[in-house]
Amino acid sequence: MKIFCSRANPTTGSVEWLEEDEHYDYHQEIARSSYADMLHDKDRNVKYYQGIRAAVSRVKDRGQKALVLDIGTGTGLLSMMAVTAGADFCYAIEVFKPMADAAVKIVEKNGFSDKIKVINKHSTEVTVGPEGDMPCRANILVTELFDTELIGEGALPSYEHAHRHLVEENCEAVPHRATVYAQLVESGRMWSWNKLFPIHVQTSLGEQVIVPPVDVESCPGAPSVCDIQLNQVSPADFTVLSDVLPMFSIDFSKQVSSSAACHSRRFEPLTSGRAQVVLSWWDIEMDPEGKIKCTMAPFWAHSDPEEMQWRDHWMQCVYFLPQEEPVVQGSALYLVAHHDDYCVWYSLQRTSPEKNERVRQMRPVCDCQAHLLWNRPRFGEINDQDRTDRYVQALRTVSLLLGEPFFTTSLLPWHNLYFWCAGNSKMCLLFLLPRFPVSWRAGVDGAAPSSQDLWRIRSPCGDCEGFDVHIMDDMIKRALDFRESREAEPHPLWEYPCRSLSEPWQILTFDFQQPVPLQPLCAEGTVELRRPGQSHAAVLWMEYHLTPECTLSTGLLEPADPEGGCCWNPHCKQAVYFFSPAPDPRALLGGPRTVSYAVEFHPDTGDIIMEFRHADTPD
Repeated sequence: MKIFCSRANPTTGSVEWLEEDEHYDYHQEIARSSYADMLHDKDRNVKYYQGIRAAVSRVKDRGQKALVLDIGTGTGLLSMMAVTAGADFCYAIEVFKPMADAAVKIVEKNGFSDKIKVINKHSTEVTVGPEGDMPCRANILVTELFDTELIGEGALPSYEHAHRHLVEENCEAVPHRATVYAQLVESGRMWSWNKLFPIHVQTSLGEQVIVPPVDVESCPGAPSVCDIQLNQVSPADFTVLSDVLPMFSIDFSKQVSSSAACHSRRFEPLTSGRAQVVLSWWDIEMDPEGKIKCTMAPFWAHSDPEEMQWRDHWMQCVYFLPQEEPVVQGSALYLVAHHDDYCVWYSLQRTSPEKNERVRQMRPVCDCQAHLLWNRPRFGEINDQDRTDRYVQALRTVSLLLGEPFFTTSLLPWHNLYFWCAGNSKMCLLFLLPRFPVSWRAGVDGAAPSSQDLWRIRSPCGDCEGFDVHIMDDMIKRALDFRESREAEPHPLWEYPCRSLSEPWQILTFDFQQPVPLQPLCAEGTVELRRPGQSHAAVLWMEYHLTPECTLSTGLLEPADPEGGCCWNPHCKQAVYFFSPAPDPRALLGGPRTVSYAVEFHPDTGDIIMEFRHADTPD
């Protein structure tokens, strides 16, 4: 059975109806999920297993049956851990039906069907009683409901409901406690993701300065968190103004409230500067004593940086203060963490919030519209003086239809080709001048990198802590084979260290003097991988040739070094095509060898579909 799905075409800007398989959304959700990343998170898995064993033992030591409620069971991994640890029965809740179906099969394959009941409901819909989903309340609560911000996936309302309706009072909980940490910093680089800086333009009359509007300068910004691989931000890009401050903790073994609250910490700045940004992360303690801890701390705040676990499903947070404020070394201030049921935000106070009735409880709201229209990389792009200088250089030499290739709907580099369609239809959003520049064109370039860690999000797991999860691997593979194995995922590669095994090559070119093609553009070729290493993907990006001498790249900013080290544009996400099946990450291949590819650009949908046909090592 087929269904029609509406889809925004990023190239034309129109909404179209496409015929899709009835399970299309499931395929896409599964294919783009982080299940593989979570299953590869050894630190997470081991700590949960240790915490579950300890919780079951405490219940058994009291002479009670161990009845486990596992909310958001996913593959059923934590439930199987609980039964293996001695739990008498486990109720595994999973609202996403394809995942719940997979959990039933995984539980059965591992021999736990008699001890684990998978319930395909949201936890708030689960009933307790003789005719309910659970005959009685559980006395052990196991969950993994967290995102990078800790509470952004609705952990607080879920815990609140579970304690009221599904578990016994003062039950055992794994994790037992979570603590959110914050550190105040000054960072011109990160602040450029939130505010507009003055733009300097060299003209025949000297330097001219374009000053941002006052309402943008005074706007508190959007409340959404910026999740980031903070370990990839250079320490030279920020100045630490405070110690690491424990802002608030949540005890999951007791009644949890999802009501709005604020928590303050007094501190004395370590140095004078401008308070702009709050870096934040959390840890979870699996036991009441805090001996089993899983932390998201970056390397400079980690107790054992050499043993840090790479993960992409949990990262670190960057929050922006509503306005930058001067701070003086040694003069006490209060950092305040506010949260509601889903979001966290921060403010800086000169006096104790308990004595200041004006402490803002409501989430900050953008009133300048810029933070609603532009994402944070876009702010950084506009503030990039080198990029501005290149545009100014190009504008000195040509008359043109000027349409900047950026749209809020764009996810992949070529989605901004919508400006080509707009120009062709005489609907340019900025200025209409006599003609296109003859040299203004764009190309899609590519490289084949070897990623240090990013491969984990697509690599099969097979066995996880002694449990067979091949069914999950097969489910992801089937979802990828539906379509996503030939489509790109957007990733900011500056956050993910990798080496380029090939030299960049040009795949497609677009001449903006010509009409948008009505038929797909196709290309085939072979790429030589000259450096040793295991290539996990191909990366594509756009190169905009403003003049013969002036190019803007959304990908590599300079040639790779002799070892393949890459410098990626930090304001853009590159398009990553993961190889399917995923290569063995342990294999280190020598060179040279080749990869053949076929690529199609579909102007009607804005998609670039890419297939890799084979990889050889010459005799």
